[in-house]
Amino acid sequence: MPASKRSSKPASTPVKTVAARPRQRVATPGTDLKREHILEVAERLFFEQGYARTSIEQIVRELGVTKPFVYYYFHDKQQIFETLAWRPTVACFTAMDFADDDLRPAHIKVQEGVAKLIGATVEHYPAAFLAYKDPQSFRPEYRAAEKKLAGHFYDRLCALLEEGRRGGKLQFTETKLTALAACSLPGFMYTWYRPDGRLPPEAITRELTRMALRVMGLRGAPRKR
Repeated sequence: MPASKRSSKPASTPVKTVAARPRQRVATPGTDLKREHILEVAERLFFEQGYARTSIEQIVRELGVTKPFVYYYFHDKQQIFETLAWRPTVACFTAMDFADDDLRPAHIKVQEGVAKLIGATVEHYPAAFLAYKDPQSFRPEYRAAEKKLAGHFYDRLCALLEEGRRGGKLQFTETKLTALAACSLPGFMYTWYRPDGRLPPEAITRELTRMALRVMGLRGAPRKR
């Protein structure tokens, strides 16, 4: 289906089907901060040690709290892990969502969407890499939701690629293969990216965006963002 006839909304996959809602009944600024602190500590432990080697006991010990404190916000370790991974998943796989009344050329949308995808990967370090480090640790329900959202992303990207090719701004042969190849660049970042590396995050995003656009055969210099 052409991109202009598709809804601008992402695939309908409520987060609650991926990770159950937290136990507190009313969210307040205070509870949100406490919940975020739990996620921050757990994110570091999951990334450094892996899912299997990280326990609720370790998370509690790092936080300096009791188990009931953590269980007030999360049902179990699985929910914490999937909550962390779901945020970058949504940020990345909605990067090609544009309003139905956005009449900009397809190649401009592709450029912006690729930059959003790569930027979200960098911004959500290291949570964005949990799915690559521990792919076996997710529930089937999570994987199904992730697959649905990824399908939504690639449907929109492929439609935009084909539109850009018809307009003479993108040059490639195989649409899906081109989309997968270009978007694999941020996927491999988990093997080498370090936030304290030689290049700052903005430069990493800019350079990888240029590389991805070359794969897509963008004709002419990418627009500056």
